[in-house]
Amino acid sequence: MIKQDVQDTFRTIRPSILYFGTPVVLLTTLSEDGSTNISPLSSAWALGSRIILGIGNGGKGLENLSRTGECVINLPDSSLWEQVEKLAPLTGKSPVPDNKRELYRFEGDKFAAAGFTPLPSACVKPLRIRECPLQIEASLVQVHPSDGFCIVETESRAVHAEERIVLGEHYVNPAAWNPLIYSFRHYFGLDAEKGKSFKSET
Repeated sequence: MIKQDVQDTFRTIRPSILYFGTPVVLLTTLSEDGSTNISPLSSAWALGSRIILGIGNGGKGLENLSRTGECVINLPDSSLWEQVEKLAPLTGKSPVPDNKRELYRFEGDKFAAAGFTPLPSACVKPLRIRECPLQIEASLVQVHPSDGFCIVETESRAVHAEERIVLGEHYVNPAAWNPLIYSFRHYFGLDAEKGKSFKSET
């Protein structure tokens, strides 16, 4: 039986969004004119070599990825939050879709708009973002349409990590890697390490 005083410490709520804390992704995709578009995403997770992305319908990122079948999943660290936020009100679609006109404006060069530096990729055509310490080149596996967005399944093809976050030959050092976390529409970094999984190899 649950004690009443324990039950009283919880409240049933109806939050307008459920961004309970996931890494920010800057998705780069190739537009028809050969330029690279950057789409900030707040829903992403990985399982093995598969990376699942939540992408809103009607945006340039989903359009490009569906057409070309390739992308780069750039992961910014917490120091880049202001540059990420500069991208938030921008869209690569012209004309701006009706449902975005109130809050968004078209920008053809998002690298310049956010102060990012383009880098060539090894396996795919979209460019990488130099300032992001972790960059994953990926291919499209499947798109699962949903209500207002798509659940996009991708497969990692190449992983690039900045030297300062690499441990040994092929590990990312979790003590050096501080991803930008999006939690209920606020940006956070990681706190001090609390411990590690029994499966950890570092």
